[in-house]
Amino acid sequence: MGDSSDVPKQTVVVTGFGPFGNHNVNASSESVKQLADIWKSDDFSLIPVTDLDVVYDTVKTVVPGLWEKHHPVLMVHVGVSGIAKQLTLEQCAHNDGYDKMDNERCIPSKNCCVDGARACISSKLDMKKVCNAINDDNCGIEAVISHDPGRYLCDFIYFTSLHIDNSCTAFIHVPPLDKPYTREQLAIGIQSAINAMLAQIHAK
Repeated sequence: MGDSSDVPKQTVVVTGFGPFGNHNVNASSESVKQLADIWKSDDFSLIPVTDLDVVYDTVKTVVPGLWEKHHPVLMVHVGVSGIAKQLTLEQCAHNDGYDKMDNERCIPSKNCCVDGARACISSKLDMKKVCNAINDDNCGIEAVISHDPGRYLCDFIYFTSLHIDNSCTAFIHVPPLDKPYTREQLAIGIQSAINAMLAQIHAK
């Protein structure tokens, strides 16, 4: 029999977006890059995907490909919010209302993410439990819960993955860098969130 170290680790895929609008440096990608630097796990391999184009068609192509290639035990999308002051855990995402132009000045057909899908999908991960775990972790990061990711690429990418598998999909909004958290602090907060999510998945 082979050594247990020969068993492939389960994968956690974490994505972040590239520049858009006033966000010349996107805190989501910066925090995911930092997460890759601090990641330590005997059981899970991290697949960081950074600088995703803020383009609807890119998301529709790249995200299903990530699911098919990596078969993640957990898919976490990270995006920046100019109004966020804490790590913001999104519980659900929406299928329609996408009327804001992306970086290529395009909008989805029918302002819709997945044609024929239901209007809203919630993650089966309990974000209240994740939020409490982060706030109890003494990691220096405060977390809150939201039910409105914003009808732009963050909402769009979250719905795309939730439609594929809502049992192991999450979205985290981070504030801009140093408002108030550094990239290092954001990465620590995301790691805490992931640990709490994996605990839920393992419990099931």
